[in-house]
Amino acid sequence: MRALTSYVAIGDSFTEGLDDWRADGTPRGWADRLAERLAIGRPGFSYANLAVRGKLLDQVVEDQIPVAEALKPDLITFCAGGNDIIRFQCDTDELVARFDAALGRLVATGAEVLIFTGFDLGRMHLLLRRLRGRVACFNELMRASAERHGCRVVDLWAMDVLADPRAWGRDRLHLTPDAHERVALRVLEVLGEPVAEDWRTPWPAAEPAPWRHRQQEDLRWVRDFVMPYVKGRLSGRRTGDGYLPKRPELAPLIPLDGSHPVR
Repeated sequence: MRALTSYVAIGDSFTEGLDDWRADGTPRGWADRLAERLAIGRPGFSYANLAVRGKLLDQVVEDQIPVAEALKPDLITFCAGGNDIIRFQCDTDELVARFDAALGRLVATGAEVLIFTGFDLGRMHLLLRRLRGRVACFNELMRASAERHGCRVVDLWAMDVLADPRAWGRDRLHLTPDAHERVALRVLEVLGEPVAEDWRTPWPAAEPAPWRHRQQEDLRWVRDFVMPYVKGRLSGRRTGDGYLPKRPELAPLIPLDGSHPVR
C-alpha cells in the first residue's frame, strides 16, 4: 500500500462516531480512533471527517464526495447506504448501482479506498432482524463492486463480537466506545498496520438477564427510539438536518503518542 500522509472519512453516523462521546459532548468514533493510530510515527499526518449522522447515500455523494475529490487524500473510508437500507422501502440493486458509481469516483482520485459491509442483524431485536436478508444482499453486491474497483472490504458482518448487545448503545443502532475501538482495530488490520490489541477478544462474562427485564428493555427501545424515528420519517424530518461535518478540512491531529501538535 502507498505511504499514508492523509485520510478522509466519509459517511453517516457510524463514521461520525455516535455513540462514542468525548467529555465535551462531541463524537469520537472508530474513524477518529483510526486516525489517531495512523498518525503515530507519521509527522504531519492529516485527517478530515466529513460524515454526518442520518445521511442517505445520495446525500453523501452530493455533499461529501466532491470534497474528498478535491482534498485528494492517500486514504478514504467510504461507508454509506445503511440509512437507505432501514427505510420502509429499498431496492438494493438500484442502491448498489449508485454506490458503485460513487465508489468509482473515489477510486479515480488515486486514494486507497476502503468500504464496509453492513452488520449482521440476526441476533438483534425482531424489528431489526427482519432487515437481515436485505443487508446480506446489499453486502454481496457491495463486495462485487469492490472487486471491480480493486478496493478492500472491512467485513463488519463477520465481527461476531458486535453481535453482543453490549456492543450497542441504547438505540441499538450505534456502537458503544469499546465497539468503536474494535472496529478501528479491524480497519488497522485490513490496512496491514501493526496492532497489539485484538478486536476478537471476547466480552467479559455477563449475568443472564431475566426474561421480564429483556421485555421491558424492548418496550423502552420501541417507545424511546423506534416510534420517534417513525414519526420523524412520516413528518419528513431527517436526522442529520442542521448538522455539519466535525472535521471538514484536512488538518494534523495529535496521535496517541503525542509526537506532534494539532495545527
